[in-house]
This record gives sequence, structure tokens and C-alpha cells, in this order.
Amino acid sequence: MFYKKQGIPEVDDLVICMVKKILPNAVFVILNEYQSKEGMIHISEIAPGRIRNLRDFVIEGKTIVCKILRIDKEKGHIDLSLRRVPVTLRRKKEEEFKQENKAEKLLEQLAKESKLTLEEVYKKIGNQIYGDFGSLTNFYYAVLENKEINKDIKVEKKLLDNLIKKIKEKIKLPEVRLKANISISSKDKKGIVKIKQVFSKIKDFINNQKYKADIKYISAPKYSIEVISDNPKNADKILTEVSNFLVTEAKKEGCEAEWQKKS
Repeated sequence: MFYKKQGIPEVDDLVICMVKKILPNAVFVILNEYQSKEGMIHISEIAPGRIRNLRDFVIEGKTIVCKILRIDKEKGHIDLSLRRVPVTLRRKKEEEFKQENKAEKLLEQLAKESKLTLEEVYKKIGNQIYGDFGSLTNFYYAVLENKEINKDIKVEKKLLDNLIKKIKEKIKLPEVRLKANISISSKDKKGIVKIKQVFSKIKDFINNQKYKADIKYISAPKYSIEVISDNPKNADKILTEVSNFLVTEAKKEGCEAEWQKKS
């Protein structure tokens, strides 16, 4: 990325690094997101257990996700850890960095069309966006969620309007998937028929509301509902609405039913 953060990261932050040099007992890296910042990973922080060859775990020129362990501000030393980054957090950080790279491509297009350099676009609008929203991606999503952008950011109006237009044309909000566990049963002799009627009604309800939702059988009396939306609040609203509708219809049929949001 062209954009680099000023200052230094905080202890416990996750950072994207490029492996610069591999020594017998340490790895030196460049902090990709920061201006002229480097750090060191001691061999004990590469991976758990005994390590015979560091090159089995890291490769020069490749990017890795590390955790900030210590910072000596006076000496400018930054100690990092590779082994203390859980897989889930590593993937999340990598995805965020990937999305930010994509977001910057839009600024590159804006710069080209405005006959400016990318550096000039950052000076005119990009740096202000980072200051107010923390990232280009956060700003783009705020635009797509129709938040009051123009009141929150003070930049060249024409450039901002052109960027917002591009965002709405080329960027989509990521899909949000939420699930709920459903339990439905009946002691009636025709219980299976009644449960089928309940699910027939809920499917009609989903179709009529034009929701993106799917119901799956797990094992009697357990089912699951998954809803998809491009807005977290909307996804939660749909999941609650669909689940409550199912429970209400189940009770009308004399069935026992309950639901619980899946974490």
C-alpha cells in the first residue's frame, strides 16, 4: 500500500510485516503499514517447540501477521511474535489488509481521472479519511450505509463527490450471515404433519418478505435458520423476525418451539 501510518503501533496490536532478513536466532521484518518501521522476532516467538531451521517457518520477502510484544521508544526497538497470533485473528487481519489494498485502488482511479498523483489525492482527501474513519474501507462502508459523510469530513467537495460516486458504483457491502438454532416438537399423533405445515408457512413468509434465509434440518427436534444480509443490524432484525414467526406459528399448531441465536 502507498499509505503508511505515522508514529508507532501499540503493544498487543496485530501488524502486517514483510520478512526482511533471517538470522540463525532471529527474524527481522518491515512493518508494512507504518512509515519506516522495522522489528525483530526472536526464534522463541516464531513457533512453539524446538526450531532447527527458521526458514521452515518464514521466507524472505513474504508477508506475515505478527503481534507487538514490546516497544523501546528511546532505542526504536520493536519486538514481535509470530506464534502468539491465533489463526482466526491472522486471517481477519489479512482480510482487512487485503480489503484496504482494494480500497486504495479506487483512490488510484480517482487520481488518474483527476490528473493527480496518488500522493496528491491522499493529501487532498485520503489522509483526512484515515483520520476520521480509521481506514478507507470504514469510510466506503459508511457511504454505502448512507451515513452523513459530508458533514463529518472537510475536504475538496468535487473530489469527495467523485469518490462517493465511485464507491456506490464499484463497492458492495460484505455479506453478513447470522444463524439461530431452532427446536420444534409435537406430542400429537399428527405432529410430523403439523411441523411440516409450520415450515411451509415460514418458507412462504421468507419468500413474501424477499428475505435471504435458509432452514436446515439437523436432527429431531433440532433445525437451524441462517439469514444473509449486507447490513449487520438488518441481518439481526431478519433473524429475529423469522425465528419469532416460526415459534408463533408452531404454537398455533400446538407444537412446542423455541429458538436461540447462534454465537
